[in-house]
Amino acid sequence: MDWTRRRFLASAAALAAPGQQYFSLTPFIEANPKAVFIRRTSVVHKMDSAAKRAEGLKLAREIFVTSHKPGIPLSHRIILKPNVTSVTNRGRKAEDNWGAGTDPDFYEGILIGLKELGLTKFHFLEANMFEKWNLRGFMDINHRHGVKMNDTEPRLSRLREIPEVVWSKVPGAVVYSSIPHFAPVNEPDTWLLNIAKWKAHSMCLTQTVKNEQGLVVLPYVRFCQGWAKVTGVPDLMKPDIAPDAEARINRYFHNHAGNGFHRYAGDSRKVSPIAQEIWAQKTCDNMSVLKTGLAMVEGIYGRDGDGFHVGNDHMANIVIFGKDKFRVDLVGLWLGGHEPGNVHLYRIAKERGLSDTFNPWDVPVYEWTAGKAVARKLSDFPRTPLRSPYLQLPGEDEYHLANEPFDYDKYKI
Repeated sequence: MDWTRRRFLASAAALAAPGQQYFSLTPFIEANPKAVFIRRTSVVHKMDSAAKRAEGLKLAREIFVTSHKPGIPLSHRIILKPNVTSVTNRGRKAEDNWGAGTDPDFYEGILIGLKELGLTKFHFLEANMFEKWNLRGFMDINHRHGVKMNDTEPRLSRLREIPEVVWSKVPGAVVYSSIPHFAPVNEPDTWLLNIAKWKAHSMCLTQTVKNEQGLVVLPYVRFCQGWAKVTGVPDLMKPDIAPDAEARINRYFHNHAGNGFHRYAGDSRKVSPIAQEIWAQKTCDNMSVLKTGLAMVEGIYGRDGDGFHVGNDHMANIVIFGKDKFRVDLVGLWLGGHEPGNVHLYRIAKERGLSDTFNPWDVPVYEWTAGKAVARKLSDFPRTPLRSPYLQLPGEDEYHLANEPFDYDKYKI
């Protein structure tokens, strides 16, 4: 009996039996929280909706299960965080920009699989681009399946007192001493599923850690705008900026520039070195208060470029997932042609105790195939070069790979 049928029968039996019901990831994934799993998909054309939806549904049926054993109660609210970025380009067809965000059909397949378990309370949350949510069909999907969607622009003057916003105090804050997220993030009885896109961006590849930036309420969500959103914030934000933020950012930046963060020696037409430091520290502030149930990168097709208007899609037919966001991203960076040690966020995350490594070769990698995990080496999988404008070095093309050799042993601590 194949895994999908076993899973279906087990779920049906659990739902029919009396007593508390739970859902969880399969036991092997739960028992290996530091592992990253790669599933190969078989979509021939990126616009084949049925094939992409089937891949999402098949994966959901293989990795989520129900039982009477303690797990996540079926009464929990499930927070869905795809990357919903959509763009329109004059002179290009809509499908040319399909890879700007998570594939909507794959997202719907995952959602259908979760509903099959008996889950009924779903929340779709995103801070950005409300006017473009349905360019690729996300609003239609959410309406079809009864998924609640947030208001992207709650009244700024009342952020501290309205139920649509949940505030979290940041331990060891560098920039944000407290961060507002769209409800029900960080409320009791919730579980977060992060379904990011495998795409290039000014921060190299966007992936799962950056995808959760979109859970932060405007204008706090603007992590990438340098000093303007630290020392130049509006009055309503000033109480939530750490009092020593400017001094610490400058100190860390200069220390990093002298300690092997060699891409700080260059410049960028997109995001400057100091703005990259600010973005990384804000991102780590955000990561320090968010707990993710499962982090996933949809790479049925990846995208190079700047994450928005510049870029092309490339069929890759992979989905990367695991319980540890930072490790999932390390694997995604390497498979996208980059050397993770050159992408400064992940070294800063280790400095701040949010990750225990920025070396992709420290990560146990499994291929998820036919409903089970098979141990692999990272180099067993093909790489798909996804060039980005991340911290361009002198003489380097604007869109490039941050793939220069990195000595992980030298910078291990």
